[in-house]
Amino acid sequence: MSNILVWAVWIFAAFACIASAVGVVTFRNPFYSALALIGNLAALAVLYLLLGGEFVAAGQVLVYGGAVMVMFLFVIAYLGDKTDEAPWAGGPSWQIVGAVLAAAAVGTEVIVAIGSTASGSLSHSAPIARSFGSPEQIGRLFLTNHLIAFEVTSIVLLVAAVGGVVLGSHARVTEDDARA
Repeated sequence: MSNILVWAVWIFAAFACIASAVGVVTFRNPFYSALALIGNLAALAVLYLLLGGEFVAAGQVLVYGGAVMVMFLFVIAYLGDKTDEAPWAGGPSWQIVGAVLAAAAVGTEVIVAIGSTASGSLSHSAPIARSFGSPEQIGRLFLTNHLIAFEVTSIVLLVAAVGGVVLGSHARVTEDDARA
């Protein structure tokens, strides 16, 4: 692929990633928000492909874009639209706190970006091994050096799934009790 085409795909994927991330947090309908998240995950997979991480890109699409997002969409469809709840009940003081924290996060990122380009610390001179990011190496790292983090992540996902079922069944029970 020519450099111009790579840069064009890179820029398109980056803008698609940013636009879909904005869509995730701005859409009022949770179904559209979940679809925007699927678009974000697909754009990230394209960026991973451009960086040479084919396995990570495939895992991104299959695991997150496929299984996890299908589960999210089923939960959204199961729970339904909660239009009776206020989207922001925190009041203006919490909105100010959120705006200040967001500005601090953006300011920190700008300072880090300016500092890293000025010092040149983002460039690397060490050669990258051909096996870097291979499925064999990732699997070996998951099951040796990062086994505890891998297992804790699986437990957290299991607890989140059970919590979603409990909260969803509680909402259904209270609706059924209200009808009776």
